[in-house]
Amino acid sequence: MTEARANGAPGDGLVLAVDGGNFKTHVALLDSTGRLLSLVRGAGSSAHHLGLEGCIAVLQSLLDSATARAGFGALDRPFASTAYVLLAGADLPEERSALQARIGQLGWSERLVVDNDTLALLRAGTDRGWGIAVVCGAGINCFGRAPDRREVRFASLGEISGDWGGGTDVGLAALFAAARSADGRGPRTVLESAVPAHFGLSDPLEVSRALHLQQLHPARLGELAPVVLAVCDEDSVAAGIVRRLADEVIALARAALQRLELTGVDPDVVLGGGLLRAVSTSVVEMITRGVQEVAENAHVLVSPSEPIVGAALLGLDALAADASAGARARAELDAAVERLAPAAVTADPPPSARRSSWLRRPAAH
Repeated sequence: MTEARANGAPGDGLVLAVDGGNFKTHVALLDSTGRLLSLVRGAGSSAHHLGLEGCIAVLQSLLDSATARAGFGALDRPFASTAYVLLAGADLPEERSALQARIGQLGWSERLVVDNDTLALLRAGTDRGWGIAVVCGAGINCFGRAPDRREVRFASLGEISGDWGGGTDVGLAALFAAARSADGRGPRTVLESAVPAHFGLSDPLEVSRALHLQQLHPARLGELAPVVLAVCDEDSVAAGIVRRLADEVIALARAALQRLELTGVDPDVVLGGGLLRAVSTSVVEMITRGVQEVAENAHVLVSPSEPIVGAALLGLDALAADASAGARARAELDAAVERLAPAAVTADPPPSARRSSWLRRPAAH
């Protein structure tokens, strides 16, 4: 634990790291040597679901827990030297600006970076400072950075911005296939029984009815992604869904590589998110072959660590910490994440919390 100053604030060099997703959020505090002081995990914090103030409320609650677990009393502000707050839902420039401004008002750190969580994934997967990151969690997104710091981003707004992938899309595809198998419009698939069984129902139409009558929240479709992965080796329809996912990952990575003119070098392409961390080695090999068709020296890897590790490493980078601090932070955070209880799941997003509206919500000052 860092030494406290006389006024009760932690010592210089404190790093605040946040990885906020759609269904879980990690908050970590570390000192400048990479020593982990506390790590907490809670519900999702995406402003797309919760609105700006709902996002802030989740983050503040978890930060309060993290500082208490680190043994800090009342804190002067700013209490951290640097903070990397990397969030799902911080996709558009105006969304990132609104989050940066609102979090900046809270005085958490002397230096604050608020950005998309794909940056955390890239840093968790490579020490090179550049490369491509593709995340598949509830949704799909990609971030690319060249050695000269040029960047490529994608809107990641779902179908309206050309996206397909992530747990929700895979789950919807599974229900689509199951329904068509049941009524004869499509090929037979074991998803016909596996999909309703997951929800304790008897047939795909019962799942469709439950969704239509709002007895089952659409977000729960993401629970079907592991069902698809579990049967894809024995079922051609499920295998087709997984191939489509791999093709979408390849398309994002290839587009980023081409736009950044990195096809002739040896970039790292980091895969992450719950869905890509769960796919088989053969799927990763499929993605690798697709990426290497345009960048033959690309190195495709599944991130060895959760994105919270990347957020912490970026904070240490900002302090010019040495390699031993980064190695310590990675090791201690990896172990701490493993020890945590299963991630909390967000409550159903309120109907009014839509992608197009959260920026218009008035901030509480």
